[in-house]
Amino acid sequence: MAERRPYAVLDQPSRLLKAEKIARIVGGRQTLVGARLLDIGCGSGHIAAALAEMVGPDGTVDAVDVRDQRVVRDGYTFHQVDGTTLPLPDQSLDIVLSNHVIEHVGNEADQLRHLREVRRVLRPGGRCYLAVPSKWVLVEPHVRIPLLSWLPRPMQSPIVRLAGKGEFYDCDIPTRRRLRRLFAAAGLESTDKTLATLFEVGQLEKPSQAVSLALKAPNWLLRALLPASPTFVYLLRRPL
Repeated sequence: MAERRPYAVLDQPSRLLKAEKIARIVGGRQTLVGARLLDIGCGSGHIAAALAEMVGPDGTVDAVDVRDQRVVRDGYTFHQVDGTTLPLPDQSLDIVLSNHVIEHVGNEADQLRHLREVRRVLRPGGRCYLAVPSKWVLVEPHVRIPLLSWLPRPMQSPIVRLAGKGEFYDCDIPTRRRLRRLFAAAGLESTDKTLATLFEVGQLEKPSQAVSLALKAPNWLLRALLPASPTFVYLLRRPL
């Protein structure tokens, strides 16, 4: 198999803001104190290190990735993996992060295996923060080719090659309908946190003009426009 393209975001400021946003969505900083946490697809390591500070000395942070691109290496335990299997015991974690990972693990069957592994390592009542880009975004976010993710799979890699963006396209961005089906099949309860995340972005970051305008809209309009979001965020939970 050809090697997957590296997509990790390596700059520190955006990663630290992302860590704070994730903490708020999973329940706030206080919820993280003493937690056993896993960051899947840790990339630069900035988020894992920031969360390690939040969980404190009584908590633990493990991080996994298929390649080692870490800029920050201290404060957490790193495991290099091959595939979706997680090197951690059953029911050993309080919180799992799957931040823009599921579209990279393979086809629908691989994505289900990824979610079942998340469920396996979570304790009953444990939570997973899962973010994924929209399949219907106008410009594909990884290789920046308009409408690429809209096209049938056999057409995607040839277009990536023609555009000079690589030899193949290794993402399979799921639709929201597929995600809901996968969550149920994996035995995970799900809550859509996309709008809540948008408001957190407005508080934590200097949002774009489009986001600033969106935040001023009434909630009913935001909910109606939700399918047009470029990114979707879910809070998953292993039932008790």
